[in-house]
Amino acid sequence: MLVDSVPEQRAQTAAAPPSRRAASRAAGLLAALVLLLLVAVASIAVGAKELSVAQVWHGLFADSGTYADVVVDERLSRTVLGLLVGAALGLSGAVLQALTRNPLADPGLLGINAGASAAVVTAITFFGVTSLNGYVWFAFFGAAAVGVLVWFLGGSRGATPVRLALAGTAISAALYGYLQAVMIMDDAALARMRFWTVGSLSSATEGTVRQVLPFLVVGTLLAFVLARPLNAVAMGDDTARALGADLTRTRALSMLAATVLSGAATAACGPIVFVGLMVPHVVRSFTGPDLRWIMPYAAVLSPVLLLGSDVVGRVVARPSEVQVGIVTAIIGGPVFVFLVRRRRTAQL
Repeated sequence: MLVDSVPEQRAQTAAAPPSRRAASRAAGLLAALVLLLLVAVASIAVGAKELSVAQVWHGLFADSGTYADVVVDERLSRTVLGLLVGAALGLSGAVLQALTRNPLADPGLLGINAGASAAVVTAITFFGVTSLNGYVWFAFFGAAAVGVLVWFLGGSRGATPVRLALAGTAISAALYGYLQAVMIMDDAALARMRFWTVGSLSSATEGTVRQVLPFLVVGTLLAFVLARPLNAVAMGDDTARALGADLTRTRALSMLAATVLSGAATAACGPIVFVGLMVPHVVRSFTGPDLRWIMPYAAVLSPVLLLGSDVVGRVVARPSEVQVGIVTAIIGGPVFVFLVRRRRTAQL
């Protein structure tokens, strides 16, 4: 009975007036923003030391130098970085899923995470870099270099979704082989990389936020500008050409946007899985395929998932904590499998 009702519900949704659908999506986006605000407050309040809402408010808007205020200051950078990184991962996943016409695409598919990781292990082993501030620049340029390489190996002006995916997969395999070889030979690199590759917000500082913010702003603006042409590209090359889309320019700029967003996010926190894959995929189920709605929702709900996972990681292992990259994998894996199976059942 439930399965039989799904097509009927879809038909009713499709038949709804455009103004009603737009109002419903706008209301949903507003609710998502409220949820994001609540999760952000929880991110500041919850930790090894619990803070009340009043203490959080006082720490944000007063300057008395109490212990609670110091805690708020420390957690604020972590929360802001989580907001920025979550939005970047969600947007990059949405861009890559449209670019490759693959609903399961994420930054790892094009080798961007592998490029950042290989650059960091190179910095640790051969250049003696030990600080997060040093990692950020190496990781970002490693991701950017791989993005350019994937673009050229994928055919440059003649690039297609399949070629880009194959090039990214091949480069990822080679770089992860290099990464494992270096870490096996260098115990110090292994010890430092073990923490970074998990994915964490615990080392967030105001300096880290300032370093990655310009890249994330540029990548975000570029992604939103590309929403309309990517809608055309997602319908196939022939349809996109008929609609007047410039395939080469759209794909090149999409690669640039995804590389800047996911490269900066990975540089700041390490590779965090499932956020860029799962959130755009879930959002598409209730917004439809229009990227002009998918992107805003992904930019809001991805930080909800990331910060929520970070809060869970602080609570379950007090007074220590579980890194956010582990929590997103534990939560994201089963949830994603459930959603895929549910969607498949609904289509039968």
